[in-house]
Amino acid sequence: MSAAPGYGLESVVAASTKLSRVDGQAGRLVIGGYELEDLAPQAAFEEVSYLLLHGSLPDSSDLASFKRALAGRRHLTSATISLLGEAARSGVSVIDALLIAAPTLRLGRTEDPGDDALTAIAAFPAIVGSYWRLKTGHEPVAVREDLSHAAHFLYQVFGREPGPRQTRALETYLNTVCDHGLNASTFTARVIISTHSDVISAVTGAIGALKGPLHGGAPGPALEMVFEIEKAERAEAIIRAKLASGERLMGFGHRVYKVRDPRADVLAAAADALYEDEQERQLYMLAKYVEQTALRLLEEAKPGRRLQTNVEFYTALLLHGLGLPVELFTPTFAAGRVAGWTAHALEQLREGRLIRPDANYVGGLGLKFEPADQR
Repeated sequence: MSAAPGYGLESVVAASTKLSRVDGQAGRLVIGGYELEDLAPQAAFEEVSYLLLHGSLPDSSDLASFKRALAGRRHLTSATISLLGEAARSGVSVIDALLIAAPTLRLGRTEDPGDDALTAIAAFPAIVGSYWRLKTGHEPVAVREDLSHAAHFLYQVFGREPGPRQTRALETYLNTVCDHGLNASTFTARVIISTHSDVISAVTGAIGALKGPLHGGAPGPALEMVFEIEKAERAEAIIRAKLASGERLMGFGHRVYKVRDPRADVLAAAADALYEDEQERQLYMLAKYVEQTALRLLEEAKPGRRLQTNVEFYTALLLHGLGLPVELFTPTFAAGRVAGWTAHALEQLREGRLIRPDANYVGGLGLKFEPADQR
């Protein structure tokens, strides 16, 4: 059965927003009025978070105050750390641990939408990093308030202060994925908050939606294909075989973008700057060659489908270059997207309207109840 117009809310406008504009036909992404290509590689993540939450970029005084406000909310309660320890002993995934721990951010605090938003943004690096260290047999490191948000994320994971090149690479990534229209997880957050629930509940629901593979994407498999190819001269034969067998090429094609995903260009440039030494450059250049070969063969095999590079391809390369394991890819995405989730939640609260779509009933009619012994 083919999907009717609006099925799954396809092309249905469910909200008005000032936060981001996704133009799939032109391959444009606007964040708070700024083109992604201009904003993401230059801004601090704190600046982009402020833009989403307040509607404009901060001046130097506002930025300093905002950084202090975030840094002061990085600390986790002993109950959250204890829960993460239990989760580590059970061996749950990192995204599940984030889903489990997020509701505990309400502990010991009076519910306040603005404060909840700041707390969620600030605490995600400590949750992800602490849990990863516990799961891999290490003790969590103490929170530091003197590091930038991106640097603190890497410090929480690895237990050492990152260099400026690594910090800038992650900062660009977090900025690139901070918001992307009314995607599944953002819509989930807006539906929850539209009931006048709280921001932490909305964020928790958003994490649950992100966990699903149809939304969270597959940056890990996109990189695995590059490793499988190993050498440029093997690329064409391997990709041709994948296409002939009907296998989907991870990192190519997008439901919204009908031309190249603008986030791919931003992250390609960030990976170019990150992969500096000779061995790193070899992997970067191989990935570029695999991308070019895949695009050529996709057009040959599926002419007119316009299957272009998406954000997953260079996400995988960039996060791998930072030393992050595949299991941390989606939680790292969440650490960027939480800025968008909370901003959408606050925007929806200001709108004040309950989101309550209709459904098209396709079941039976006219049925009459009979006792069980007569059915």
